[in-house]
Amino acid sequence: MKQRTTGNRGIVQNIGIILILMIIVAMIAPVLFRNLKFGLDLQGGFEVLYQVKSIDGSKVTSEMVNSTYKTIQKRIDVLGVSEPIITVEGDDKIRVQLAGITDPEEARMMLSTAANLTFRDTSDHLLMNSDVLKSGGAKVGEDSNRKPAVALSVKNKDKFYKVTKKVSKMKDNRIVIWLDYDEEENSFATEENSCGSLNNSKCLSVASVSQGFASDVIIQGNFTQDEVKTLVELINSGSLPTKLEEVSSKTVAASFGSHSLEKTFFAGIVGIALIMLFMIFVYRFSGFIASIGMILYTMITFGVFWLIGGVLTLPGIAAILLGIGMAIDANVINFSRIRDELDQEKTLKSAVKRGNKSSLVTIIDSNVTTLLVAIILFIFGESSIKGFATMLIISILTTMFVMVLITRWLTNLFVKTGYFDNRTKLFIGDKKEKGKHKLDFIKNSRVFFAISIVCVILGIVSLFFSGLNLGIDFKGGSSITIKTEEKLTKKQIQEDMKKLSYNLEEIDFVDNQTTYVKIANQLEKKQVVKTEKYFKDKYKASTDIGVVSNIVKKELVKNAFVSLIIAVIGMIIYISLRFKFSYAISAIIALLHDAFLIVAIFSIFNLEVSSIFIAAILSIIGYSINDTIVAFDRIRENLKEKQSKLTKEGLKEVVNISLQQTVKRSLITSITTIIPVVALIILGSYEIINFNIALLIGLIVGSYSSICIASQLLYTIEKRNIGKPKKKKWYEDDVEEVKIKGINS
Repeated sequence: MKQRTTGNRGIVQNIGIILILMIIVAMIAPVLFRNLKFGLDLQGGFEVLYQVKSIDGSKVTSEMVNSTYKTIQKRIDVLGVSEPIITVEGDDKIRVQLAGITDPEEARMMLSTAANLTFRDTSDHLLMNSDVLKSGGAKVGEDSNRKPAVALSVKNKDKFYKVTKKVSKMKDNRIVIWLDYDEEENSFATEENSCGSLNNSKCLSVASVSQGFASDVIIQGNFTQDEVKTLVELINSGSLPTKLEEVSSKTVAASFGSHSLEKTFFAGIVGIALIMLFMIFVYRFSGFIASIGMILYTMITFGVFWLIGGVLTLPGIAAILLGIGMAIDANVINFSRIRDELDQEKTLKSAVKRGNKSSLVTIIDSNVTTLLVAIILFIFGESSIKGFATMLIISILTTMFVMVLITRWLTNLFVKTGYFDNRTKLFIGDKKEKGKHKLDFIKNSRVFFAISIVCVILGIVSLFFSGLNLGIDFKGGSSITIKTEEKLTKKQIQEDMKKLSYNLEEIDFVDNQTTYVKIANQLEKKQVVKTEKYFKDKYKASTDIGVVSNIVKKELVKNAFVSLIIAVIGMIIYISLRFKFSYAISAIIALLHDAFLIVAIFSIFNLEVSSIFIAAILSIIGYSINDTIVAFDRIRENLKEKQSKLTKEGLKEVVNISLQQTVKRSLITSITTIIPVVALIILGSYEIINFNIALLIGLIVGSYSSICIASQLLYTIEKRNIGKPKKKKWYEDDVEEVKIKGINS
């Protein structure tokens, strides 16, 4: 009776701890969400169109425009959380859209730090521009008096020598270094006295030249250490032989409207609620603890994103919901191991202790591989893709903290009360029944391979004959969002586009008042004004027109390809070190299988492929490897017991048993991850439906491949190695045992 009373008291105390945590969450949540910044797609902002011009008056090349595009992006999108929309229009224009900025001067100030470095004489004549310098070659240095200075690495030393030689022979043999020189506003004659002070002048330095130089140069002045660091960052981020001339600017409304945010948040709440109900149904009280952990995970993820100044967009919300499903996986793995221990008639306390210990390595391995893909997305992604990766990285790190530490701590609190010692079913649900798993995965491997081969062939045929429905991000064009009081018809839009002489590609009716039109034409400024006036006069409609040049296509494709290659190499190295090379090869083939099938299905059903589609592909690779690693970890663990006397039949048995042990966990994880994605597709915003469809397809294909493809490939490779002498790894050496009297001799 006393033990029962103690257990009841402990349960009440621990429930009190959870209530306190939930009250804290309830108090913080409104403040946190009220102060979150939202992206241009949800809250509008400021838009400015620039014309790219060369400093020396030469013809602007596509390389110069592309470099300027990347520089602007690097400057205002360092973390990928400001989510700017930067597009190249025509041959020499760049449009920049900044979320949440309604003050034109604030936007101009942010973008005016172009860091265009020029070398001029004292009469302000241009001598050289920044193309003589090495890209990223500015470093923090010191002058001869050990004062802070900027060291510049010269790339074109011949030109630098000729110019400095010429200046040395001038009557006034001084050379002036300017940052963002403006012919109308700046002059050495008026700024000579302030030259060398970054706070008072764009004139950085002036120096006498006595002879020609063919070496690196120092910018010295009355700079502080912080000013030098700022200069180095600015010069390295934008040492370009171009300047930006503003063509037009305007305040823009939210691209998708507040309804998109409301619908997506509602879908998220529904998705989270369904996951909580599912976890409680499957794992009873442990599922309740996992649900508490999921709420804490969500709050911490949003909190960290807010602390780093993140701007929340629709893809970012999708990344959080995907992360929720993946976070639950850590608990599913843990609960599965606890159930395994209970199957062996362990006490609840020992089962929880051993289950926690055995699941930790699997959780770390699976999350590290996903984190690897997220980091690659962050490094090589652009704009919304980089923002998606930032959120995914935060999600994974938060998962490790909340699901591994906090939920385990809460679980142990309740286990220690002793209340659940004889109530294991109430604590963690039904235990697995031995002898019920009869699936022979290896026997059906040919069927699995045949299904995948047929799907791959269908995909190749579809890609060959139909290709991909590329969005304007890839092939260039314009998107026109028309908002009217009454719903337009398809015939009306077709007639309008014909009258405007535009090549119509796609019409989507978002709702009764909003129509999305995609055309192949890259509209110029006059055409944009003409189109806006046309729809305003005819339908009293407001229009939002976005123009994208196909110059961005090269960068998008290049970044996607490079990201995929580096991700594959990184995963091969990691898996080979943690497991074996055969595991790595099997996993990578399965991943490429998953990625290709997503692309193939988009081709077969003619779904649009946009830049965010790349994020979906790479995030699915991260999820799929997560699932595969869990299965591989169980195979490796079971193989340890039979490694010395392993036969082909024994290997087959081990792989089958391992898959039987993990298939239920894999299904539960897939369901919990799919639930929020399905909620987003049904209840969420129309604008990211293709992204969510890609995730859904990837989750289904990834779950299938980890059990039915990757493990079968591993068995096929490993059975050929049976009987062969084991190869030593690179770090294993023959070490002769030292004989010490009284210890081992």
